Amino acid sequence: MSIWIIFKLLGSLALLMFGMKSMSEALQKMAGPQLRHVLGAMTTNRFTGMLTGMLVTASVQSSTATTVMTVSFVNAGLLTLAQAISVIMGANIGTTLTAWIMSAGMSFDITSAVYPAFFMGIILIYLKKYRYIGDFLFGLSFLLLGLGTLRMTGTEMHLGENEALLSFFASFDPDSFITTLVFLFLGGVMTFCVQSSAAVMAITMILCSSGALPIYQGIALVMGENIGTTVTSNLAAMSANTQARRAALAHMFFNVFGVIWILFVFRPFIDMVCGWVGYDVDMQKEAVETSVFLANSAKLSFVLAAFHTAFNVANTFILIWFIPQIERFVCWVIKPKKVDEEDEFRLHFITAGFMKTPELSVLEAQKEIQSFSERMQRMFGMVRELLTLSSSASNKKDNKAGDFNKLYTRIEKYEGISDNMELEIAKYLDSVSDAHLSDDTKAKIRAMLREISELESIGDACYNMARTISRKYNGKEDHFIEKQYDHIHQMMELTDQSLTQMNRLMKGRKESFDVNRSFNIEHEINNYRNQLKTQNITDVNNHEYTYAVGTIYMDLINECEKLGDYVVNVVEARLGIR
Repeated sequence: MSIWIIFKLLGSLALLMFGMKSMSEALQKMAGPQLRHVLGAMTTNRFTGMLTGMLVTASVQSSTATTVMTVSFVNAGLLTLAQAISVIMGANIGTTLTAWIMSAGMSFDITSAVYPAFFMGIILIYLKKYRYIGDFLFGLSFLLLGLGTLRMTGTEMHLGENEALLSFFASFDPDSFITTLVFLFLGGVMTFCVQSSAAVMAITMILCSSGALPIYQGIALVMGENIGTTVTSNLAAMSANTQARRAALAHMFFNVFGVIWILFVFRPFIDMVCGWVGYDVDMQKEAVETSVFLANSAKLSFVLAAFHTAFNVANTFILIWFIPQIERFVCWVIKPKKVDEEDEFRLHFITAGFMKTPELSVLEAQKEIQSFSERMQRMFGMVRELLTLSSSASNKKDNKAGDFNKLYTRIEKYEGISDNMELEIAKYLDSVSDAHLSDDTKAKIRAMLREISELESIGDACYNMARTISRKYNGKEDHFIEKQYDHIHQMMELTDQSLTQMNRLMKGRKESFDVNRSFNIEHEINNYRNQLKTQNITDVNNHEYTYAVGTIYMDLINECEKLGDYVVNVVEARLGIR
């Protein structure tokens, strides 16, 4: 075998993998947001969940994309884990469409048809408006060109006549159960190594179609590929949150269980599939004419695709009735991490291991920003509590002094958390923006970067207020008079209302949000600040309190007004205003 043929084989595999990736990403750009809404709306029970997972995966040609969306919905509370498991089962059926595309590419010489598709693709890309369709055509063309080149390379290599290869496969007893297990293991290892089930499926189709690899061993490789792809996702989920790890384990359980039961009916099941396709399992090369044998072998790629579909459909039909039991099992195996989620810096939704679909990773970031926003309102609530603790001069003499210091330390910790959250989310969005994204998604990322910057400023404003309260509490200045406390509490109540409106927007849909409510609260805060500023000068002149107390008082009022500005900036960024 010449070095040129080896490079041709590797190059065509690379072309196939790149085409698959490009095609999937283009489909996600075209349908990403709509698919998210479909997933959220159509998973009312296990059967609609399974159908949704199947249709979405068939649409975007990526079970990983479907799994990512599903896990993020579980984290957001839009789906239960049980519904997510049904979607993942459907995704396993949907992903078998890839095998059918590949079997068509292996059975017919379609390389000449890809060149007009390339030409159409480049025209659509330059038209801008239809560039995602052009990207899809390019991806599909690369996939089919890779398959066609792989098929021709397999023919050039004469694998069916290669004595070394034939003797290697002949060394395994075709009737032995151990042989099936060996090829099952090989399929899993190959998939894990190349990180592409499509590439392993293509290699299996080439080996089987050339007559080098018997169909039973070929199907054992395909079964191993099913397990290998779940090992990859489980390793990726190790650094992820609890729900992501449970979803990955459910995916692995589904495939491992399927492989176990299929081993008990291995040959009858394969013979049944071969009967459907019209492939003669018992045909020997020596007993028939070469043309008849080759025509029979050409059906092998369809046998592999049909088995892949039949296996996943049958497995889903068996396991869909036991989803509650699977849910209990994965929850029993993977316990939630024991951390104080409020007071520990930990990203809940962004998981590095699952960022395989850039277009859909934006959803993860949005959920993380929503969590960030809620955390900032909790921080503001602590500032209000700190003010209450500082309101009595006797606090220093009783046990409440300890409570004050404890709460101030907690606010200080939250300020550090807000800084870290801004940096980590920005870093994640930066890594997502390195990929080829749609204009809509690029705009969303720009808006998100503005949102996290303003949210971090809210954290700074809260910390500044806490420091001002602490300075007054620990200093020699007089305490605020009753009227000042009433004004500060009223200003803080308005500020809290603005934060509540902001979080309502972050949780809900933009279309149903009344932005005028946020603007009205902001105007109210500004007017109240101006009123208190004027009144403060009058009160100091009338010697109701000292200038130093008035300064601290206005520092708190001004910080509340600034915080209100930051809230409006978050709302505007979320709604795409300015």
